[in-house]
Amino acid sequence: MILHVDMDAFYASVEERENPVLRGKPLIVGGSPRGRGVVSAANYAARKFGVHSAMPTSRAVRLCSQATIVRPRMQRYAEISHEIRAIFARYTPEIEPLSLDEAFLDVHGTQQLFGDAVEIGRRIKAEILSELQLVASVGVAPNKFLAKLASDLEKPDGFTIIAPERIQEILDPLEISRIWGVGRVTQRKFEARGITTFGQLRMLGNEKAQYLFGPVGEHFWRLSQGMDSRRVVSARRAKSISHETTFAADVEDSEVLLARLLELTEQVGYRLRRADRLGKTVNLKVRYSDFHTVTRAQSLAVASSATDSLWKVARELFEGSLPKTRKLNLRLIGMGVSNLQTNRPVQLGLFDDSVEQQRQSAAQSRLDAAADSVREKFGELALQRASVVGKKKKGSG
Repeated sequence: MILHVDMDAFYASVEERENPVLRGKPLIVGGSPRGRGVVSAANYAARKFGVHSAMPTSRAVRLCSQATIVRPRMQRYAEISHEIRAIFARYTPEIEPLSLDEAFLDVHGTQQLFGDAVEIGRRIKAEILSELQLVASVGVAPNKFLAKLASDLEKPDGFTIIAPERIQEILDPLEISRIWGVGRVTQRKFEARGITTFGQLRMLGNEKAQYLFGPVGEHFWRLSQGMDSRRVVSARRAKSISHETTFAADVEDSEVLLARLLELTEQVGYRLRRADRLGKTVNLKVRYSDFHTVTRAQSLAVASSATDSLWKVARELFEGSLPKTRKLNLRLIGMGVSNLQTNRPVQLGLFDDSVEQQRQSAAQSRLDAAADSVREKFGELALQRASVVGKKKKGSG
């Protein structure tokens, strides 16, 4: 069995834990509403007003004027995420992090030591609460898709089991929007065919699903039956480090997308530095409203963990390599690095340009270390990179 552990409103919950005055009141973790600030997270009290992640903070404030806005502290969240994963590691080495606040766990090999998957899931949930004073929702199921679906069914503070013999009983009544990858546009296409539940999609059959919805129809049809053959890929076997965000509503604003891409790059850079690794290839992933997914990659001249080096390439990929014929209407954006290398000291080269490049790299490493410290103390947005500011249009003054 597979576990999916998902921290409830993680960033906001951390802020409530460390400042109890905020507890129970609408809380937004994000940038300033007076600029291009974006919501990174919102607690459940704020979500009742329609506030969600990736929304411009200015709009979030209009929806919930009484909300308190707290700047993100990504390094603090990363530290607590490390503590959460240490709890996971007590029960299995097979851990696949999806982000700072969620992960898959494969417990097949440790059930003789700790009990069945349900027992392990309950112990992990209880230990996160007792030791870290944070609430997690847990899904237990035969595969990754079902485990992730289960963890979301009873949020917040949920614990849901999808046993093999109850898969269709549980799935058939669920709304089609709960299928991974079905956004608002795809949902409308299903509804136009009279398909609103998992069960109705399942009854179509594979051939008709493909006929109506194209190649992706088979993917959706398989998920409607709870089919998923993906394995849990633990960090020790991982060949890349990445982060991605699925938006609650499709996003067209390029500045909002760039702001989120920068945040993802910061997280990836921090994880690289924490793991003492370097990345050679920068990868960009975007998913459009119709579920069409585009990936782009570009290799660095020299492997790096410097946020600035990663960001320059990530931004170039976003601004210069996406299809020009498609409207920028995204439901997901992701950034990662692959071709990982161990961060070893490099002897300076003989030529002046090589020496200068390596000096610049060393200076950037010191800058990242200082920035990590400042953000940890004063918040993620205490320092902002000028590169996030949109380029002026040609001809503008």
